[in-house]
Amino acid sequence: MNEPTFDPPSVNLNRIYTRAGDSGETRLAGGQRLPKDDLRIECYGTVDELNAFIGSARIEAELLAGNQEELLLFANILRRVQHELFNLGSILATLPEDVHPKQARITGADVDQLEHDIDAANGDLKPLQSFVLPGGSRLEADLHICRTVCRRAERLLVAMARVQEVPPDAVRYLNRLSDALFVWGRWVNHVLGAPEVLWEPNSAASGSAGA
Repeated sequence: MNEPTFDPPSVNLNRIYTRAGDSGETRLAGGQRLPKDDLRIECYGTVDELNAFIGSARIEAELLAGNQEELLLFANILRRVQHELFNLGSILATLPEDVHPKQARITGADVDQLEHDIDAANGDLKPLQSFVLPGGSRLEADLHICRTVCRRAERLLVAMARVQEVPPDAVRYLNRLSDALFVWGRWVNHVLGAPEVLWEPNSAASGSAGA
């Protein structure tokens, strides 16, 4: 049996509130204290926000699945992504000099798997003739919320990369995940038989008024 790539979590949560953050600072994995609005904190906080939205989408997929094996398998993919996002948060919460060799992190394997998932889902879809508006189905709308939060996390990480060292595969992962969430939104509508809502510029008030 292969040895696990990463060490298991060394967490012992008992008392949840400590009052240590009341001064507006928080502690990194290495013990350093930073202001809660530091760019590093903003990055992994947004990754955490994304994880919560992914969890909501996963529950919706499970509720819709019934006997549809495709949606159950998709829910499992979303669960895997949640683990990957927690791995990403772990490495972002650690300064480079404090990273351990077997600390959880994002790797090229995670990026490769997302590309495989995108190709598999996109293979079932027709080419787009316009941009998609979220709302063909509840699950699709949830995935678009995830996509926009993912893009924000990516932008924050790119900004951090200008001034600090960031994990080499982290930006690639978020970029690929946002693409995956877009494709998955289209794919779930396809599986559910839901209509795809496309952007029609002249459906705006100004367009219909002939302005």
